[in-house]
Amino acid sequence: MMGVCKDRVVIVTGAGRGLGRAYALELARQGAAVVVNDLGVGNHGEAGETSQSPAEEVVAEITAAGGRAVANGEDVADWEAGKRIVDTALQTFGALHAVVNNAGFVRDRMFVSATPEEWDAMMRVHLRGHFCTSRHAVDHWRAEAKAGRDVDARIVNTTSGAGLQGSIGQSAYSAAKAGIASLTLVQAAELVRYGITANAIAPQARTRMTEEAFGASMSRKDGDFDLFAPENTAPLIAWLCSAQSGKVTGEVFELLGGRLSVALGWNDGPSRDRGAQWPAEDVGDAVAGLLADRPTAKPVYGQ
Repeated sequence: MMGVCKDRVVIVTGAGRGLGRAYALELARQGAAVVVNDLGVGNHGEAGETSQSPAEEVVAEITAAGGRAVANGEDVADWEAGKRIVDTALQTFGALHAVVNNAGFVRDRMFVSATPEEWDAMMRVHLRGHFCTSRHAVDHWRAEAKAGRDVDARIVNTTSGAGLQGSIGQSAYSAAKAGIASLTLVQAAELVRYGITANAIAPQARTRMTEEAFGASMSRKDGDFDLFAPENTAPLIAWLCSAQSGKVTGEVFELLGGRLSVALGWNDGPSRDRGAQWPAEDVGDAVAGLLADRPTAKPVYGQ
């Protein structure tokens, strides 16, 4: 197959359904060989119920269309399993060029009702899940670079609007997704010397998770254009995994329908400098002035 990802090998985690499935199918259409990773769990991390795994179903779609793909059912948050996911790409296709970290689930809960078990589950699947596979991929790419071979590799992470500005009822999910945005910035800064870029996306798409949280709002259309179709995000993923994106790193992209934007991120805002220690009684007036001078912040989702 021809396309922007011709001869590239890409791992997509959580690729059995929703966004991950759309990414895997588009990457294959664009010429990539795809490792379709999916543990086959439900929205909240519960065990799946089908005899054929979602990953195997996606692989069947790709191969039926003439593409190359292999299924993998490993747990992305398990350290040794992360290496086996990378090894699947290397042993099956002989190379690895990109990792798309998409796997995750959600357990919505107001902060006052949050439990340690749910909190740990969110951090494990999202933060540790983004760490394990990418870390083993980086080991491979770094060894290639040290051996004098050209490396043109990509890490594509998945943050969220919840991580960039917070979402009521999703404190653990928001915290994990915010961590992923920061992780992306650090990866971009540290790994560029090895020929590796790192970017993140904050997709707005209809999936099992978002339909449960946002219901009918995820069915909105602009005429015949389905704004929240997961397929809308897939071309961005394919481009980020391609050789064409080699000069772009450390960015967070948001996409809704046909509207593509880049996040500005945290930056320095207004300041006051009195040239000496602030007396406690003067801090209030200074803070009021700073808040009056700054641009209006985006509200927390649901606020």
